[in-house]
Amino acid sequence: MANSGVMKLVCLVLACMVVAAPHAVDALTCGQVVSNLAPCLTYLRRGGSVPVTCCIAVRSLNAAAKSTPERRAACGCLKNAYKSVSGINAAIAGGLPRKCGVNLPYRISPSIDCSKYTLSL
Repeated sequence: MANSGVMKLVCLVLACMVVAAPHAVDALTCGQVVSNLAPCLTYLRRGGSVPVTCCIAVRSLNAAAKSTPERRAACGCLKNAYKSVSGINAAIAGGLPRKCGVNLPYRISPSIDCSKYTLSL
C-alpha cells in the first residue's frame, strides 16, 4: 500500500513538472543571451568570416525571444554585454544579425534605447 502512495506522489510531481515546464523556459535571461553568443566573441573583436556556430547562436536567440518584452530584454542584455566586454568592433557588431540572416529593427550598439522596439510580425 505504501508503494502505491509513493507512485501517486511521483506521478503528481511529474504532472506538475510537465505543466510548469513551458512557463519555466519562457523567460529569457541575460545569462542565456550572453552564453548563447559566446561563439561570436572573437568575430566581434577581430572580424573575418562569421563562424557558423555564431550564426546558429544568433538565429537561436532571435527565435527564443518571441514576445515584445522578451525582445526588449534580449536587447538590453546585448546592450549591457556590449558595454562590459572590451574590444568589440561597433561596425562588426551592428552588422552581425544581417550577416547571419536575421532582421532586427535596430543595430546592436551601447547607445540603443531598447524600450522603443516591439515585436514585428
